[in-house]
Amino acid sequence: MTNQITTEYDLLIIGGGINGTAIARDAAGRGLSVLLCEKDDLARHTSSASTKLVHGGLRYLEYYEFKLVRESLKEREVMLRSAPHIIWPLRFVLPYDKTLRPAWMLRAGLFLYDYMGGRKLLPPSKRVSLSKGRYANILHKDFTFGFEYSDCWVEDARLVVLNAVAAKEKGADIAVGAKVCDLKSNENGFTAIINHSDGQEQTVHAKGIVNAAGPWVEEVLQSIKPGRNDNSLRLVKGSHIVVPKLFDDEHCYTFQNGDGRVVFAIPYEQDYTLIGTTDVPHDEADHLPEISADEISYLCDAASEYFLKTITPDDVAWTYSGVRPLYDDKAADASAVTRDYVLSVEELAQGAPFMSVYGGKITTARKLAEHAMEQLADFYPQMGDKWTREESLPGGDIANADFDGFLAQAKTRYPWLPVNICHHLARAYGTRIHILLQDMASLEDMGQCFGNVLTEAEIRYLINHEFARSGEDIMWRRSKLGLHMTQEQRAAANAATQTIVATNK
Repeated sequence: MTNQITTEYDLLIIGGGINGTAIARDAAGRGLSVLLCEKDDLARHTSSASTKLVHGGLRYLEYYEFKLVRESLKEREVMLRSAPHIIWPLRFVLPYDKTLRPAWMLRAGLFLYDYMGGRKLLPPSKRVSLSKGRYANILHKDFTFGFEYSDCWVEDARLVVLNAVAAKEKGADIAVGAKVCDLKSNENGFTAIINHSDGQEQTVHAKGIVNAAGPWVEEVLQSIKPGRNDNSLRLVKGSHIVVPKLFDDEHCYTFQNGDGRVVFAIPYEQDYTLIGTTDVPHDEADHLPEISADEISYLCDAASEYFLKTITPDDVAWTYSGVRPLYDDKAADASAVTRDYVLSVEELAQGAPFMSVYGGKITTARKLAEHAMEQLADFYPQMGDKWTREESLPGGDIANADFDGFLAQAKTRYPWLPVNICHHLARAYGTRIHILLQDMASLEDMGQCFGNVLTEAEIRYLINHEFARSGEDIMWRRSKLGLHMTQEQRAAANAATQTIVATNK
């Protein structure tokens, strides 16, 4: 190992999930020197294992989380404008089940949901018949009517990566495969040893630390402040199943379950339906979450209560699980634990802040970052004003947030590009498609194609511009293309990735 010269930063951020990357973007845009370290890959853990929704959290109204719901609903439209290529509107159908919540309660909750956040872009809720039209012959005949309401889809891991790209473009250093070790406070701030995956060791000095390590936030805090702390973490596992497409329309379903929870059924990757999620206590952050047989049965049974088609474990094509690092509000039921966030700032040395981030969710990450910078403002008087609300994420500067219009222009500009590849690239990269395709005039210029749409050109772009280092990064986080590829195609794409990474060194 070689030891590099000590590097100075205003802020060292530990953790490359949605909270860490959003804070890095905000801080760098205010003029602070920032280093973000992620020990694995960006969005490797919690942030790539969500239900992929930008939403207010309709069910949180029952727990009187009005502040969280209101903030989330406001952020929903901010995010929709900032990244219309990876965030788009969805309509959800909530069937009325006469054995569960009464219809008046559902309607009242949706009325609040419509108006708490100052909705402008999305259509309001309404009552719908489930026995005719687009909803006919999908659900059991007992469900004759329901309510339709709006929320949004998000490509969660891509949202994390785009925040990191934006942070880098504002001047931040982004280090993946970089574990923070030997963290110490001193009279001038903090010193840390960074162990990089290539064997390099780096000494870093930072005036302040943001501990956004997600499930490992307490471990990081304990490393510099052993003993009992006022705040604590509660780890809850959420699992999802992916099954062959259960219905053709683009609408989604929100199913009430007899245990008081809700389960979503959402069109996924053109050919599939995503069903989730569960809420199961999880003991240790280092135990990688995996879906259990009981969770698979729970989700299959919950969906089968509503769909005409019975869903069984044999139908499951893929699963994923993540650990939610929630702030422990001592709720008895894991489903009732708050999804709001808590920012804890301690001055462990004179003028040197140490912030730990507890909880939060994808929808409120930009606002969380803004609040984090407000709490750190006294330590950084040179810091600029807030700015992220009006600025697009990379690739999101699409006129009037009109993705369909943008896609039509891309098809015209690149007539040689197959329609399916053009649609994929436009969705994934927005206006950055022009960077990926620069100097290309034919499909052959994009190199080898792995599966239906993944090309060598895209792999190179992800390595050079989006911090990807492996085939897994590319096929399961920067995209979900692995779901559409054979084992042989995935192996070939992985081999090509390793060759390109090695060549770039």
